[in-house]
Amino acid sequence: MSWLLNLYETYESNLDRVGETEKKHNEQEYTLLPISHTTQNAHIEVEITEDGEYHSGSVVDKSDANTLIPCTEDSASRSGSKIAPYPLHDKLSYVAGDFVAFGGEIKKEEPFSYYIKQLEEWANSPYTVPKLKSIYRYLSKGRLIEDLVNDGVLFVDEHNKLLEKWDKTGTKPQIFSAVAGDQTSAFVRFNVRSADVILQKVWKDPEMYDSFIRYYNEQLADEDLCYVTGKILPATDKHANKIRNPADKAKLISANDSSGFTFRGRFQESRDAARISYEVSQKAHNALKWLIHHQGKVIDQRVFLVWSNEGKEVPGVTDDFLSIDPTPVVAPRRASFTNEEIAKEVSKALDGYRNQLSPSSRVNIMVLDSATTGRMAVLYYRNMDQEHYFSKLIQWHSTCVWLHRYQKDENGNIVQFYGAPATKDIAFAAYGPNASDKIVKGLMERMLPCIIDGRDIPRDITESAQRRASNPVSMEKWEWEKTMSITCALINKKEGISVALDESNTERDYLFGRLLAVADVLERRALGKEELRATNAIRYMNAFSRHPERTWKTIQSCLQPYQLRLGKKASDLNKIIDDIGSRIPVDQFNNKPLSGLYLLGFYSQRHAIYNNKGNGDTEDTPN
Repeated sequence: MSWLLNLYETYESNLDRVGETEKKHNEQEYTLLPISHTTQNAHIEVEITEDGEYHSGSVVDKSDANTLIPCTEDSASRSGSKIAPYPLHDKLSYVAGDFVAFGGEIKKEEPFSYYIKQLEEWANSPYTVPKLKSIYRYLSKGRLIEDLVNDGVLFVDEHNKLLEKWDKTGTKPQIFSAVAGDQTSAFVRFNVRSADVILQKVWKDPEMYDSFIRYYNEQLADEDLCYVTGKILPATDKHANKIRNPADKAKLISANDSSGFTFRGRFQESRDAARISYEVSQKAHNALKWLIHHQGKVIDQRVFLVWSNEGKEVPGVTDDFLSIDPTPVVAPRRASFTNEEIAKEVSKALDGYRNQLSPSSRVNIMVLDSATTGRMAVLYYRNMDQEHYFSKLIQWHSTCVWLHRYQKDENGNIVQFYGAPATKDIAFAAYGPNASDKIVKGLMERMLPCIIDGRDIPRDITESAQRRASNPVSMEKWEWEKTMSITCALINKKEGISVALDESNTERDYLFGRLLAVADVLERRALGKEELRATNAIRYMNAFSRHPERTWKTIQSCLQPYQLRLGKKASDLNKIIDDIGSRIPVDQFNNKPLSGLYLLGFYSQRHAIYNNKGNGDTEDTPN
């Protein structure tokens, strides 16, 4: 129950943002929902005068369709065959008293009678407001479809029945593009107009929210012990869906023993397992929906979410360092950052987040996913002290670290940074850009203990990335460069060395990697900038990683024409080759496969040569 309590506390900490409309980067609107409210995509908007008369109707543009509506426990979880009207805005079959007269089909009883009775009780309650009464007076006349047809919003055939589809000549009316099915499936929202002035929209009016909340609270009578707060409060067995998006039917909390047998043999009733108050369920689920929109990452419907109990934005565990600090201070030619120096840079970047949180604030990490359309599970959950969380982030971003040059700024320029790569990028480095979302989200989840608990990176992930980095001819150059730097970061998590060339390192694999890098640079220098084909060192890299001694003979023989072409210009590189070769003991100059350490030697040696002032070379970066 701890995650429910923390979500409930998050809602309580952000009461000032309830009903406040926010926008995501794609302009999609979302809000922290009031309790007893949900969202629906509306297709038709009907404006009513204060006197309760029809004013006008229109088809809602898809960009403005998201509508905040009041809901009851029954309507929030209604199925196709169950009659459970929303209190105000709803489908045509519920809100139109003339639905049947215009050809609408109903299975058993007419939904309108249930809808209008429920609306009447709210409109005549002590908590009513003028807008509500205006809407009720109009809808009680039972002529909504007639008015919409006369206004050219809905369309009928020669028998005065609603058209199922538009098969006539001429421009296709908007309503047939707005709804997924026929006209009868349209969802209608209502607004009230005063003279020629549109009052505050009903679905954005705090007075309307408060009116229904106070009215509906009186309808809740089944009190019991709430397992989350420990208080005696009105309880509920029906919990919210639409957690990830408006079409999401999966629930985090549900019990149904009429089919599926979710608790039979353990409890007599679902309430014996756990009892949660209506208020806590509503606030916790609404906070979760808001947080997912605000700062969650969704991969193939799997949600990765990090938040504080205060609702403040917290750096995510799946992000790279550039996401934490968009303007990291990185000297363009400096590669000698130690882990301690990098840790200080990360700590400085995190100070901005720390300062927004109170000293007692807690950080929550949650992963959600659903195996079926109706059930969702918490796959991973941790609640920890903020300082402990930040210390783990610092450790991760200063140990799984390398120099990366695959990100671009808003102007399209390459931005290089030191730090850990994003877990999503690790997935693509290990399994390629065509890896399925299922594989990507699985890897991202597996990486969480590595970041939060400091565990070793799973061996299969590192080895898979190493195999791809050792096969550059299988991918474009920019992709290989990205795969290479990410793989180096994964390997360096264990090795703990810097990007700067370590000439004192006598490890066999590191030295072999250096040899390969010098061969690559020498041939590239001889070919010139006009020739873009891969060098022999790059072409044979995969074979070199498996049979270094045998492959090096081939690479070195291929180098001779380029050494002759460069003449004295190749002398500095020839000396480096001789120096590196002399450091490898004779008994270790063999065909034993190379470990990932050779990639670190390759990268560091190549970086050192390209950034040696005065040699005329420039390091290649992704296009």
